Amino acid sequence: MKTIIIEDELPARAKLESMLKVIDPAIDVVVQLGSVKDTLTWLSKNPEPDLAFVDIQLSDDHSFEIFRKHPVKFPVVFTTAYDKYLLESFEFNSVDYLLKPITEDKLRRSLDKVKKLQEHFLQGNLLKILNHIQSPSRDRILAKKGTEYIALNLNDIAYFFTEHKIVFARDFTGRQLIVDKTLAELETMVDQLKFFRINRKYLSCLNAIEKFKPDNGKIKIFLNPDCKEEVFVSKETAPAFREWIN
Repeated sequence: MKTIIIEDELPARAKLESMLKVIDPAIDVVVQLGSVKDTLTWLSKNPEPDLAFVDIQLSDDHSFEIFRKHPVKFPVVFTTAYDKYLLESFEFNSVDYLLKPITEDKLRRSLDKVKKLQEHFLQGNLLKILNHIQSPSRDRILAKKGTEYIALNLNDIAYFFTEHKIVFARDFTGRQLIVDKTLAELETMVDQLKFFRINRKYLSCLNAIEKFKPDNGKIKIFLNPDCKEEVFVSKETAPAFREWIN
């Protein structure tokens, strides 16, 4: 696998290459680059690699500028000390996002992910891999579970809800994660045909509404996955809900 490393810190470059060789001696690091300028020059004169490990903050700019100026078709593993770029990375062929310090275990899992994707998509059809992984950033939302940050696809979310002034996302598997946005902000991000603001505490996907029934002018909603409390659409919002769900 022909690989490039884009990293402006020499010790970090050397350590990453050393770990790659230990994990898979067949990996060929064809070049190490330290800046946006040098990388753009190299890409314009050489065949594209099979994989790139890319630090986000380089000596002359963010590495995202490389991909804005030279669109690529190879998968990218971003390496950085900051989690704030996670969602943006999905715009640029990102198959993984490794937070520094990078350990051999993290790197091994990342390489396994790339190899499994290549095996799944007909032995390395990179265009299919990238089309599968990538989606516009507006289709994803950053959520947190414990100390981990996870990019959730909005199509996988059953509903958002608030509890003790914290906003959570619950996906269709029942997994619950914290979202650092208000329901009002989320309402502007989601597809209005797929999501409805049921009340001040719930913003639900259409597919999560298992059934509903009138209840003294209000509408009682039955969500799936189930929630801990009864959920109602108010009398004032009921007409809009009926129009939306129809």
